Amino acid sequence: MTLVKLDPSYEELRAVARDFARKEVLPRAAELDQSMEYPEALFRAMVDAGLTALPIPEELGGSGAGMVGLCVAIEEVTRYCQSAGLMVLLSRLAAGPLLVSGSPEQQRRYVPDVAAGRRRGSFCLTEPQTGSDTSAITTGARRSGGGYVLDGRKAYISGATVADFYVVWARVPDEEGPRNLAAFVVDRDSAGVSIGHIDEKMGVRGVPTAEVVFESVVVPADARLTPPGKGFAHLMAQLNSARPGVAARGLGLAGGALRYAADYARQRQAFGGTLLDLQAVQFLLADIAIGLEGARSMVYNSAALVDSGSYGKEAAPYIAMAKAAAADLAVKASSDCLQVLGGAGYMMDHPMERYYRDAKQLQIVEGTSQIQRLIVGRSIRDGGLTFD
Repeated sequence: MTLVKLDPSYEELRAVARDFARKEVLPRAAELDQSMEYPEALFRAMVDAGLTALPIPEELGGSGAGMVGLCVAIEEVTRYCQSAGLMVLLSRLAAGPLLVSGSPEQQRRYVPDVAAGRRRGSFCLTEPQTGSDTSAITTGARRSGGGYVLDGRKAYISGATVADFYVVWARVPDEEGPRNLAAFVVDRDSAGVSIGHIDEKMGVRGVPTAEVVFESVVVPADARLTPPGKGFAHLMAQLNSARPGVAARGLGLAGGALRYAADYARQRQAFGGTLLDLQAVQFLLADIAIGLEGARSMVYNSAALVDSGSYGKEAAPYIAMAKAAAADLAVKASSDCLQVLGGAGYMMDHPMERYYRDAKQLQIVEGTSQIQRLIVGRSIRDGGLTFD
């Protein structure tokens, strides 16, 4: 039970996603972490279950469940595995820039294939020396022969090794503006595109991250997604519109850790009773439950904002609150629940050490927790948040 009430159709989706998670994700979760190999069979199962189609509009081959529906599925899947949850989210990260910024023709060219699992995409923003500071992006897109030539190197790109196309953020040097950013859709098989260093990660190890290198990559003019002078605004809109999905991963992890720790504490005998009889343990778990209920409300409300088409400056602080709250809760929950298990929690016999390693990523990806606070803080400063 939760205080957050969704439309009955979403609760039906939750039941389907929960069943999928128990049958397809839970049995594979530990192996995904240990093998560090992309689980193609699980991806195909997700396609067959319709999970990749959830955030895609019906007119583009999706199911039209929107961000709320995607968050429902992600929350259920990530109760057991963050890698699986990221795989579900990547369908939105691939299609989102096209839905937000693409022309109808660009959308028709790529989005139905994402929904059907025929193509996978990756969002290429971060560079080896450029994380939160997007003004420092050095990847360039110079005009040539009616199109563009891209040169640069992107880093820590989720799903890069299995992607069929990339949404690449680059600087167009001959355009005005201090940031002069633009997004381009670049097919994986374009000449000059290659995979660089493949990362060895602390957590979320079932989905590879890697460098993507662009060396004199020629793309046509219609590969560009964003209009001149509007790149940064489109980038913020794309990030804002995807953040509830990242936040839902935090909900799932916190909920999964809480349930596992409570079940363990209910069985573990100590001090003449069970661990769950101890007030100290009850307080730890109660704090997580309180945080989870509050974060869930923020996440689903922010997802509803995105589905209503509101993910610009006015909505940004509320979306940022949800992402920061859920990510921070996931880190706290994984740590405190591991503490409840004690020595057992530190062992790979239990999933808690994996939850602990996986959680930290959520405070970094799609805007760090500090960036989310900056968004909220600036909105307070500028009068966007008035607390009326």
